[in-house]
Amino acid sequence: MARHSDSAVPIESRGAKFEVHLIDGTYELFRHYHALPSMRDSNGHEVAAVRGVLTSILGMIEKGATHLGVATDHVIESFRNNLWADYKTGDGIEPDLWPMVEFEADDALAAAAFAAEKDLAVDRVFICTPDKDLSQCVRGTRVVQLDRRKNIIRDEAGVIAKFGVEPISIPDYLALVGDAADGYPGLAGWGAKSASKVLARYRHIESIPESWRDWGVDVVNPFALSETLRRDYERALLFRDLATLRVDLPLFESVEELRWNGATAAFPPLAARLDASLTKKKATGARPTTMEGNE
Repeated sequence: MARHSDSAVPIESRGAKFEVHLIDGTYELFRHYHALPSMRDSNGHEVAAVRGVLTSILGMIEKGATHLGVATDHVIESFRNNLWADYKTGDGIEPDLWPMVEFEADDALAAAAFAAEKDLAVDRVFICTPDKDLSQCVRGTRVVQLDRRKNIIRDEAGVIAKFGVEPISIPDYLALVGDAADGYPGLAGWGAKSASKVLARYRHIESIPESWRDWGVDVVNPFALSETLRRDYERALLFRDLATLRVDLPLFESVEELRWNGATAAFPPLAARLDASLTKKKATGARPTTMEGNE
């Protein structure tokens, strides 16, 4: 795990190589919505979060980012709700914040990272989110997570240091310990320490010996853990399926489609409308940052 520096937002000077930034738009909207004071346009629409996200992404471009993709959830519900009734829904989401159907933004980020990794012209892929689900997509030092709020890059060694397992074992890890944010509980008695120790050795749930005597790892109350896994084995596989991100979505034919070519004609009127909302919310008299795009 390393601190983020200007090297993570590249200037295109490495020959034909370039870096790709994949942004979790849903997370960014949440982050800015709860961090910024309310700001409404002339129609009464809440725009502070949108304005914050756009300003943030434009800042990345100004620092040299050349290829970017942003994934957002159009609705919270997805195919996973058909697999598990208690999977997360849109209940309780602020109506101002919520106006990928079927799949989730996380699936889009995973599929984009998978496609970008296969392109030999791509030097490095940054998945811009702290979401633990996306840790399964990390590959060595080439596909990494970037927590833009904390300015931390997490590569494969960083994932192992944080969770105790390799990226390919993250879905199995989440299946055992559960994910409250996504609405599935994991298996009773299985915690982060026991799951990481067992999966560090066996990688996947189906590779774990049925008898705890054959595990060869030091965990608390292994008999109870093995009995729970035996009893709830099918549920564990279901939870792993919920945690596994889909990488076969047809998002783009070429990574070059993600190249920033400047703002379209629709951006200046949008920027003007969002900037106009500042007239209702001038905080301390400091000059507000305006949003400008390269046409």
